[in-house]
Amino acid sequence: MKKFRLFSGVIAMAFLAFSCYNDPEVPKGEYDSGILIWNEGAFGANDGEVFHLNANTNEVQNNVFERANSRPFAGLIQEVVASEGNFYLVANTGKVEVVNSSTFVSLGSVNEGLDISRSAVVANGKLYISDWGPYNASFQNPSSYVAVVNQTTGGTISKKIPVSSRPEGMSIVGDRLLVACAGAAKIEVISLEQETVVKSIEVQGTPVRFFRHNGVLYLFSRSAQEVFLNKINVSTFEVIGVTTFPLPASTSRFALGEANDLYVISSSGWPSYNDAIAKLEINTGQVVQASIYSGSGFYGIGFDPAKKQIYVGDNNGFQGNGTVIVLDANGREVKTLEAGRGPAGFIFR
Repeated sequence: MKKFRLFSGVIAMAFLAFSCYNDPEVPKGEYDSGILIWNEGAFGANDGEVFHLNANTNEVQNNVFERANSRPFAGLIQEVVASEGNFYLVANTGKVEVVNSSTFVSLGSVNEGLDISRSAVVANGKLYISDWGPYNASFQNPSSYVAVVNQTTGGTISKKIPVSSRPEGMSIVGDRLLVACAGAAKIEVISLEQETVVKSIEVQGTPVRFFRHNGVLYLFSRSAQEVFLNKINVSTFEVIGVTTFPLPASTSRFALGEANDLYVISSSGWPSYNDAIAKLEINTGQVVQASIYSGSGFYGIGFDPAKKQIYVGDNNGFQGNGTVIVLDANGREVKTLEAGRGPAGFIFR
């Protein structure tokens, strides 16, 4: 009997191993691979949309949100944030749409109570949205806030946490939410438990967005003549070092490349719009090249880590749809692609 039981156990284990080995792969969603191009849209038309590029065929599918939901997005897309299997389409026209990242089918939204929403993060089962708040008579934003929604798929705003003027990008560090406040040149530190600001740190330049590189948290900020990378201590939240790059006319649009490269769009602005892609070296603080590629209408930038290519969104003066220019890591043009109105950002999957 013992031999039979042992033999039966071996057969069962072998069958289980065979079954696990031959389990069919879970099919991928339509947008689980490729490149997503988010187009801000034109002011007044509110025609922001997302396009999808099949990296194997170079086929571009337009109006991804509208195709999935049978309705237009109807807003100006400020940013697309990926978190926990969802995408958060943040419109600076005062709404956030939450979609499944595989299908782009809407899971919910925040449609009421926002003013000029800028970015979003998810933490502890809640959604946090940075918002400039309304303009006053002097076109300032003294009533900026971070909106709190108690569900990650949207709904009503449960609270507005007052912060310094013009909050932009955010970062979760433990039980703290760090907010880059561009108008006040500060980092605001919010306790997620108390949902109040517990610390403010002044920074150089106009702070825009946090990013991590080699395990270090940085805050990108800029002035008329320089770019600043503020190195953040994730225990005290103080700035413990600043790398300064001499780069006149830098914009807030940047992308982390391979190794220690950072690509930044610079622009002379109206009326000439002499734009360029600058290549910076994070560790040394060197401007490797102030212009590896030049043109006009540069509106967004991203870096494809798989093919080591730079994607540049050209708004074509908002005279109709924009174009995506694909460059190699040295700034040589590889190809161009169709885009929507004001191509402003990319997600590589």
